[in-house]
Amino acid sequence: MSETKTPALQFRFDGPEHAPVLIVGPSLGTTWHMWDRQVPELARQWRVLRWDLPGHGGAPAYPAGSVAELAARLLATLDGLGVHRFGYAGCALGGAVGLELALRHPGRVASLALIAASPRFGTPDEFRQRGVVVRSNGLELIARSSPERWFTGGFAAAQPAITEWAVQMVRTTDPGCYIAACEALAGFDVRAELGRIGVPTLVLAGSDDQVTGPAEARTLVAGIPDARLAVVPGASHLVPVEQPAAVTDLLVRHFSSAWQAGPEGSAGPSVSSVSQNVSRPRAMPIAELAPAPDRSAAGHHADLYDTGLKVRREVLGDAYVDRALDEADEFSDDFQQLVTRHAWGDVWSRPGLDRRSRSCVALGALVAGGHWEEFAAHTRGALRGGLTPDEIREVLLQTAVHCGLPAANRAFAIARQVVREETMPQE
Repeated sequence: MSETKTPALQFRFDGPEHAPVLIVGPSLGTTWHMWDRQVPELARQWRVLRWDLPGHGGAPAYPAGSVAELAARLLATLDGLGVHRFGYAGCALGGAVGLELALRHPGRVASLALIAASPRFGTPDEFRQRGVVVRSNGLELIARSSPERWFTGGFAAAQPAITEWAVQMVRTTDPGCYIAACEALAGFDVRAELGRIGVPTLVLAGSDDQVTGPAEARTLVAGIPDARLAVVPGASHLVPVEQPAAVTDLLVRHFSSAWQAGPEGSAGPSVSSVSQNVSRPRAMPIAELAPAPDRSAAGHHADLYDTGLKVRREVLGDAYVDRALDEADEFSDDFQQLVTRHAWGDVWSRPGLDRRSRSCVALGALVAGGHWEEFAAHTRGALRGGLTPDEIREVLLQTAVHCGLPAANRAFAIARQVVREETMPQE
């Protein structure tokens, strides 16, 4: 069997060939051009590498559905270039990649800057719903609303060319890669792991950022042992674009003073010397990564419950599952345990059918049984899990044949309302 090669990312270098490498990572919907105003100054001291998300800025459209996969692709790209140790600055999703690198590959990150970032971005439901909007309508609605999320009102009004540039960046992104990036953000949560980040970290936020603002920045600073906070006045989510001089100054000061020495005591490797001069960190034994699996009956039930709760949340959404669990009392708690362990941890987690197929089966069965509250929840889950409104319509047409016209009529009415709610862009 041939080995699958990890796709490389689209990138470009600026700066002296033998300088230490500083990587800057993009936000969802942007390209490496979001760093255009920082690069001239950064490239005086560092070999700056900018990279594009898959399907962004003309990059090959190989979707990556997790932050871990994006980090792996970046590392594969760096390995191909002979770059081992580097400084890293990332904005939003690019910041999530930086957190992932610092946690899983600490020997490679010399210093870290997190811009408009968070250990958890909103809720999984928000990003999965955004994926439904794109899957149903394309990227036009998201593109037109991007300036409202990215810039303050005054900046957007005063800089119409930059505002239109922002819209065009999103408009020309591959929809499948955008949806996959939304899934990556939906599944990202490192709140419990921040204390393991061991490099000097600058956390930077725009004062007016309504997406990942000062509150999220303070969460990062509180959790990372060696972190400091910088709040940039008069800036929203895309701080490097809206306040370029302030961001450039903060990055230069941070990486000039907080670049940890490499294994040989150097400030950082150059592109040409790293493959010869830097030894790889010791591989961590498997026993240090995770405890041995619990083979007892209690451990098996716990594994099923944890797996089931994860799948149940991914399909039905946090709000629906939280409500069901919160309403459980001493009388009904065992039932919720049963549902989570066996329906979701066992049957929904089996490998024989993919998630989309299981949603089709569930929708048909719920129509046949007339379980309308659950039908609405599963319709929403089917959309967020990848079914399109057209595919759901086909499932319901099939139920009209096998379950009867009155049942299908009720199902169409409920599904139509759910589709309308889910395919409208978020405010």
